[in-house]
Amino acid sequence: MFRTILWFIYFGIYLLAIYPSLLRVKHLAKIGKIAEHDQLTNQVAKKWARSLVKFAGVTVTTTGEEKIPADSSVLFVSNHQGNFDIPLLLGYIDKPKAFIAKIELLKLPLIRTWMTQMNCVFMDRSNIRQSLKVINQAANYLRDGYTMVIFPEGTRSKGEALGEFKPGSMKLALKAGVPIVPITIRGSYKIMEQNGFIIKPAHVEIMIHDPLPTTGLSKEQASGLPEKVREIIEQGL
Repeated sequence: MFRTILWFIYFGIYLLAIYPSLLRVKHLAKIGKIAEHDQLTNQVAKKWARSLVKFAGVTVTTTGEEKIPADSSVLFVSNHQGNFDIPLLLGYIDKPKAFIAKIELLKLPLIRTWMTQMNCVFMDRSNIRQSLKVINQAANYLRDGYTMVIFPEGTRSKGEALGEFKPGSMKLALKAGVPIVPITIRGSYKIMEQNGFIIKPAHVEIMIHDPLPTTGLSKEQASGLPEKVREIIEQGL
């Protein structure tokens, strides 16, 4: 419990400490210096994410990062075991990225501002019209060269079992014509969810699989893509 209390205190203090960087990021966006804006945003976010993971006593092994295409944006598709998955992927995969996140995160001050600056989008899965709009927005970001991350289970599994993928979760990659890179996260549920949301040290593995093309597919191949990606991720578990 003491580690958990300290972690949340550290979380808040660090968030306030990087507020000047947030002002700088917003200013760069306002004056149109997009490259500098993106570089600073990703630099600060990655450093913060890694510090949160390390402060929790978590060790991380990342494999397969050389498989990620360096010359184009991609859609990372990952399983979702716990609350630490976003900082894990943000901090331990070098390629800059934004997330397709649940709409509830918009309720968190400063967090939502940083995520917006990263080009994250927020999906309300109970609202089909809003979800379609968000998918189109994310596809536009992919076309513009920004890499996105989606958790197609739609919620945390809180364990090793892999849930069903939500229908349409791969559509944005098909719309944008960018590769899908499956990711398997192993052990992140042990940080909080296994312990009744008390933070405890754990070891997490992040396995990056071979990219899958989304262009030139037949209708049958495109419709079978979600299950194919799911099987790849499940094999890593």
